Amino acid sequence: MGRKETERHPDLGEAELAVLRVLWDHGPQTVREVMERLHERGRRVAYTTVLTFLARLEQKGSVTSDKTDLAYVYRAKASRSSVTKTRVKALLEELYDGAAGPVVMHLVENERLTQDELSKLRRLIDDLDRTK
Repeated sequence: MGRKETERHPDLGEAELAVLRVLWDHGPQTVREVMERLHERGRRVAYTTVLTFLARLEQKGSVTSDKTDLAYVYRAKASRSSVTKTRVKALLEELYDGAAGPVVMHLVENERLTQDELSKLRRLIDDLDRTK
């Protein structure tokens, strides 16, 4: 129990992340609602499969469930931010010995950023320059 939230979620699989994204985007959901949202996103999964994913996520501490009603309602316990932080840290360690610069450069040079994202990036850089 002493681990930080950012240390809990490195072992989430792709399908589990898809389920978490539904909960992040739509709030607490029943198993059936999660399944329907996944179907809307092009993932054809059975009810029992979604139930299995939610049970695994609950065991891992990433979701919690309210079992007071007939249909259990699941909600994300792990924030999108904490999972992102954990996964990015793992990627940095795996590919760049923990250095963030090469990843940032790769994203800026090779990925499309909106004008809003570019403006925010410029503000962040300006703020970093001012604090040095």
